[in-house]
Amino acid sequence: MPTIPRPEHPRPSVVRADWLSLNGTWQFEVDAGDSGLERGLRDRDLAGAITVPFAPESQLSGVGTTDFLPAVWYRRTVAIPADWVGRRTLLHFGAVDHDATVWVDGEEVVRHRGGFTPFTADLGHRTGEVTVVVRARDDRYGPQARGKQSTRYDNYECLYTRTTGIWQTVWAEPVPDVSLGRPRITPDVAASTFHLEQPLRRSGTGAAGDRAGWTLHASVRDAAGEVVTASVRADLDLSPRLTLRVPEDRVRLWGPGDPHLYDVTLTLRDAAGAVVDTVETYAGLRSVSIDGKAVLLNGRPVFQRLVLDQGYYPDGIMTAPTDEALRRDVELALEAGFNGARLHQKVFEERFLFHADRLGYLVWGEFGDWGAVEEGTSLRGEHQQPTPNFVSQWLEALERDYSHPSVVGWCGLNETRQGLTDRGQVLDDVTRAMFLAAKAMDTSRPVLDASGYSHRVLESDVWDSHNYTQDPAQFAREMSGLAAGNPDTNYGADGEPWSLPYQGQPWFCSEFGGIWWRPDVAASDPDVDRGATSSWGYGEPPRTEEEFHHRFEGLTGVLLDDPLMFGYCYTQLTDVFQEQNGVYSFDRSTKLDVARVRAAQQRRAAIEGPAEG
Repeated sequence: MPTIPRPEHPRPSVVRADWLSLNGTWQFEVDAGDSGLERGLRDRDLAGAITVPFAPESQLSGVGTTDFLPAVWYRRTVAIPADWVGRRTLLHFGAVDHDATVWVDGEEVVRHRGGFTPFTADLGHRTGEVTVVVRARDDRYGPQARGKQSTRYDNYECLYTRTTGIWQTVWAEPVPDVSLGRPRITPDVAASTFHLEQPLRRSGTGAAGDRAGWTLHASVRDAAGEVVTASVRADLDLSPRLTLRVPEDRVRLWGPGDPHLYDVTLTLRDAAGAVVDTVETYAGLRSVSIDGKAVLLNGRPVFQRLVLDQGYYPDGIMTAPTDEALRRDVELALEAGFNGARLHQKVFEERFLFHADRLGYLVWGEFGDWGAVEEGTSLRGEHQQPTPNFVSQWLEALERDYSHPSVVGWCGLNETRQGLTDRGQVLDDVTRAMFLAAKAMDTSRPVLDASGYSHRVLESDVWDSHNYTQDPAQFAREMSGLAAGNPDTNYGADGEPWSLPYQGQPWFCSEFGGIWWRPDVAASDPDVDRGATSSWGYGEPPRTEEEFHHRFEGLTGVLLDDPLMFGYCYTQLTDVFQEQNGVYSFDRSTKLDVARVRAAQQRRAAIEGPAEG
């Protein structure tokens, strides 16, 4: 490991010249009774050490305990650089699971609930050394957005080792009292334009007149130099807006195969023209639209050959060991013939999207909503009990990832199975709230109300089902109803309806395959342990690799050949712990003929129309 683990800038979409990584060794202590505040853990040295940003359950953290951790504490002395004097220090946390409180020099500076999304503490005009203390609570009981984290001691079925506490980069940066927030960049292909909305972040108690005469400037560049510049007054609106029109001869669209990005510099200037704040970002000019059953990218159908990516690592669990590992996962998917992914049951590190942007990889932004079910509990038949925190975290994720061109759709929920009744349910309310949150935040991308199972929003932009039938012929029969407006639908036991009626939207099979394959074990061996603690897949395992490829080619062929199917999502990119149904092994080594997997997917899909020329 380098001296500073994960040393790269964690927020590549909003970069300032000055910043400080706080990854590395922190004091650490497990608080098994969650009594640490009463016992004085906030005010004393802690008993152990941990390597941030890796969770204590991971090997890379140096702790490696996988027991339940109701609360954990972190402590570190931070030296604020002397040349930051006169500016406010922002202390950023990429993600802390699940309920975090942060103190600086004994003063509480921020609280945040939710294990997937970033938060920030404004430390004000501090100088010299400060002591940062973090407590993270992670209760195993009750509804909580956990993603694939197991609420049992062991991993089981498709649930895995937990993540507690800090699991993404901790870092600091200096900003002026009035600074640039995260920009919202919306591409407009029809007008060859970027629409920029730039929030201004105000700190302190300055009067409203502090910005009189200030201006916001934007410069867009490509490899040949400056493309367009524009400026606007910054003293009239909370979020000044700019329209940046790209000249016709400089238009280059973003997409698979040509993921062109423009560099963007944003500058805030005072009334005298002096620079107050500057950030670097980037943008891709691309559009997503719907035409009948087709989802179009830049005005043409691009079949979405997606793979389910859960973003787990043997040594880092939910945290990639290196930035290169994030990039390599995108490359592995592309090498296998996929052009995108569902980012499954987890809000991925933002640097994953940075690499997807640069490699032309289509992704659906999703949320780790599993955990709304508490085992053994049910209220009036409602076992799904998502809380308001699901919606607030989802909004934080949408805000973080809005400007990434690789994101082509949103889906806040996954497999929220529950029967429909004539009584309103919490699941109905939260499903609609998360759908409306995404639609209100972003009018430029389609939104799926829930991936598979319980569709509760009639006007959902797209529709889907999950189907793990392994026989291609039977799979074809089950997929055939789409032409008659009666697509494959997920039901409960004895045909109990989970979803409202399908309304004719674009449709795709968003989970299929999941073919269990372990090349080191002969599937024909009667002594092979196929139990939940040893393996997890779907259907009868193929007995040879040839049988695997025959099945994969058959299943993908059914969907590629359907002229009404806009895409699919194959389960999955890599093995994950006991779930051994990946195209690659958990350590990312090759376990299949990847060239053959790629070849099965590369023929033109029916919805893409005949080949040109």
